[in-house]
Amino acid sequence: MVMSSSVYLIALVLFEISVLIFLDFITEYCSWDRMSNLPQHLIGSILERLPIEDAVRTSILSKSWTHRWTTMTTLVFDEQFSKKYAKNTAFGHNGFIRIINHVLILHNGPISKLSLYIPRRHLDSFQEVYQMLLLISRKSVAELTLTNSDGCYELPSCISSCSKLKKLQLENFIIKPLLKFEGFSNLENLYLKNIDFGANSCGALVTLPQLRKLFLETCTNVYNFNIKANNLDTLVVDSCPDAMLLRLLDAPCLNMVGICFTKPLKDFVPVERMNLTRLLSNLPKVILLLMDGYFLKYLMSADEIPKWLPCAVDTLNHLYLGTFQFSDLDQVYAALCLLRNSPNLERLFMSQSLREPHVTDCDVEAASNHLESLDCLDKTLNRLQTVTIKSFEGSRPALLFTKLLLAYSPSLVKLTIESSGTSDAHQRLNIAMDVMRFPRASPKAELIFLNPKP
Repeated sequence: MVMSSSVYLIALVLFEISVLIFLDFITEYCSWDRMSNLPQHLIGSILERLPIEDAVRTSILSKSWTHRWTTMTTLVFDEQFSKKYAKNTAFGHNGFIRIINHVLILHNGPISKLSLYIPRRHLDSFQEVYQMLLLISRKSVAELTLTNSDGCYELPSCISSCSKLKKLQLENFIIKPLLKFEGFSNLENLYLKNIDFGANSCGALVTLPQLRKLFLETCTNVYNFNIKANNLDTLVVDSCPDAMLLRLLDAPCLNMVGICFTKPLKDFVPVERMNLTRLLSNLPKVILLLMDGYFLKYLMSADEIPKWLPCAVDTLNHLYLGTFQFSDLDQVYAALCLLRNSPNLERLFMSQSLREPHVTDCDVEAASNHLESLDCLDKTLNRLQTVTIKSFEGSRPALLFTKLLLAYSPSLVKLTIESSGTSDAHQRLNIAMDVMRFPRASPKAELIFLNPKP
């Protein structure tokens, strides 16, 4: 192993020497540089596809290339870059912060996109990063991605001075409400992952007048994130159990919504009373709705789901139900209520959850009996055209639910079923034969059966 590493190191050194000799030959004996004659936007596009250190090294090609990299509009200091130089400490020779600061100081012009990965266990304190972030904040950055793997530190307030920012992605930070996101008047897209909004502070109002897309993933103390975004059209809340959903849904333009728990209700402590009626009454313009089985269970547990909602969800066109358990009667009730009250639904996507240990035969029997009752749906799905069910197990409730969809969808064009990875070829054949025997309200409905993806 030692010999192979030594040989690799020697080969790498020889390669770098040969590259330098070749570059010296080009600059000394070539009368003109063909690449230098390319349009500036094309040269910039080439440089931005190189690792940042290689783009900087092009400065030795010739005098005309000395400063070309300094006008790059995209700077990516990704995980590979940071881990490569973090071993030299932050400010040591070729330390990653020292290199990034040097690049930022020499860079000339606006930056459309900047990505920074902060590595783990190579900082004396997070103060070492503050100067670097201060330099970033002084650039006219349009898209900024900050990924912090070195623990959860407070986001410096200087970031809020990025007045030209349109897209911001943050991971593993503490954001105090006092920050208030001041200065983000042009922000359109906001993605927050593993963000702590602070437990012992009242939520300050965050006004983002241009925000259109908001993604919250595994964030904590979200009830302190009191947001006002009148132009918000897309909201995704993933594994944020303490989010004040009714507050987040208070956006008149909201039309795409995704809410997932990814864990059973018993693992969460609800911070507000929510049910399906209250949820949908806050979404008068929703076109696409994504929910998982755990959230459906939460809606059912909060209050009894009525058969008919006070107002039909006339705008709903796409419905996605993930990790759905056909053997859970509560989830079945909620799904049927959504179908019954969505007269313009055209696409339905369901991903079946594998049977969990707490699901008993009694649950299967109860769900099956309800799905076989004459009035369990009693509403024709006139606009439904495509249905996709993934990880299909072929249990009795799952087959009965599929039978209902075929019987009540006169406009159905395609039903796609992808088997689960736990079923063998014989089971998949039996499922296909059962489904093909079901009566169809649509004579043109095509049935497609797919094997599980490897």
